[in-house]
Amino acid sequence: MFHHSAKLQYEVRVDKPNPQFARHLQQAIGGIEGEIRVAMQYFFQAMGARGDAKYRDLLMMTATEELSHIEFLGHAVALNLEGAPLSLQEEAAQDPVVNAILAGTNPRHILSSGLSAMPVNANGVPFDMSHVYATGNIGADMLANATAEAGGRVLASRLYNMTDDPGMKDMLSFLIARDTMHQQQWLAVIEELGGLEKQLPIPNSTPTEHEATAHSYYFLNTSIDEPTPEGRWTSGPSLDGRSEFSVVENVEPLGQQPSLGKARPNSGAQNEQL
Repeated sequence: MFHHSAKLQYEVRVDKPNPQFARHLQQAIGGIEGEIRVAMQYFFQAMGARGDAKYRDLLMMTATEELSHIEFLGHAVALNLEGAPLSLQEEAAQDPVVNAILAGTNPRHILSSGLSAMPVNANGVPFDMSHVYATGNIGADMLANATAEAGGRVLASRLYNMTDDPGMKDMLSFLIARDTMHQQQWLAVIEELGGLEKQLPIPNSTPTEHEATAHSYYFLNTSIDEPTPEGRWTSGPSLDGRSEFSVVENVEPLGQQPSLGKARPNSGAQNEQL
């Protein structure tokens, strides 16, 4: 069961409406870095959560907060569309600056939504849920969540730098701050579970005998004309503490040359393939 307050989570103020910026804000709603993505990701992770119930609660509460972000971003889109000309015959559309803005807007804000937000990205493509990651493995999901929040914070930072509207900057500074917290909380779960060393490899429940461990910790230099990029991943103890990193130069293939042989009769192949 969900409860809803009539008041937004954070104040939304647009001092100077900008239809072009409304289109940019759509990425924060329906883009792969946006709020629909993380709300659904945390929601489905919560529904599939097993183990300590507090992690399910953490996910569900954060999913609900992300729904709040969709709501106030949608309001920001609508406020930025205030006064946008509905036809080229309107007086406002005769202004060359307005016409320049119109060239960068999403026409569906007029044609489909009546000057309000939609569940689409900045190019008008609907969010299709293909970037919702919920594996049922808490280690994999927490890493995916930290990555999602990192992408969201990058986007919010870019949007902040694209506007000079004080109200929009204030709202985006709030989103940037919440992205900071969400990054921290997902990584804190991993730390609480023993940190990366204890959680890696994911899934850590896979029996060792199911893994060809001779191939688990070497870096392959697959370049024909570049030296191995030396780094933390080429020498020293592995991050899970199970082995040492090494490098394989002059990589030799371990498999066979693939050949499917002749085609089967009645398979629709040419006679020469049979």
